[in-house]
Amino acid sequence: MKAPTLPKRQAPELPGPQAPRLAILVAGGSGTRMGANRPKQFLLLRGEPVLLHTLRRFAEPALGVQEIVLVLPADQFDTWQALCAQFSIDIPHRLVAGGATRWASVKAGLAALSEHPEGLVAVHDGVRPLVSRQVVERTYAAAATHAAAAAAVVPKDSVRLVSQHGSAAQNRSRLRLMQTPQTFEIDLLRRAYAMPELASFTDDATVVDDLCRVQLVDGDYRNLKITTPEDLVVAEALFLLGE
Repeated sequence: MKAPTLPKRQAPELPGPQAPRLAILVAGGSGTRMGANRPKQFLLLRGEPVLLHTLRRFAEPALGVQEIVLVLPADQFDTWQALCAQFSIDIPHRLVAGGATRWASVKAGLAALSEHPEGLVAVHDGVRPLVSRQVVERTYAAAATHAAAAAAVVPKDSVRLVSQHGSAAQNRSRLRLMQTPQTFEIDLLRRAYAMPELASFTDDATVVDDLCRVQLVDGDYRNLKITTPEDLVVAEALFLLGE
């Protein structure tokens, strides 16, 4: 079977100064690693669903995001709509059914933005509720100049590369831990997601890599992804520090 031909990297068209800002929030967790009876995006943080905190971050007026797409598994729609009623969530957003993988879910979210011929679209994990407005703004600003941008931080711990011959120390100043949001010129992201899904795709930056160099911007160590019960405890503490 012939392998698919990868597109050649070329300079993408940069969006105009008035290009709309869009966002895709992806929340497909099941709560298995949390040991919880509900998906992690619906767990309570400071008395409100984790996903509500994330949605609220992107709805901040200063960011100027024109449309937010929320991607959830179809069988979680009723739960989210019930939470919207319970917590009086009136932030405008479009609800879209996700796929079997994160790649498929982002692609579904992107398809929901088909009426936008141009724009900057930020893709963000629904369970990163502590992302700051400054980090989100940095990715939009960098994507406006470079077409592709992602938040990242330098590892705090020493890092070693493991192989069959043992392990070797790595220069952590040259390494980055990837975060979200990862923000792109929308046509660039569409072209990237028109390609077949590969096992090597770990985030949106890896999907885009063959088409465009991704500009890294400073993330924030507080922008943690809530995956385990310990993460929820840390997030609670970080909220207290921010008050």
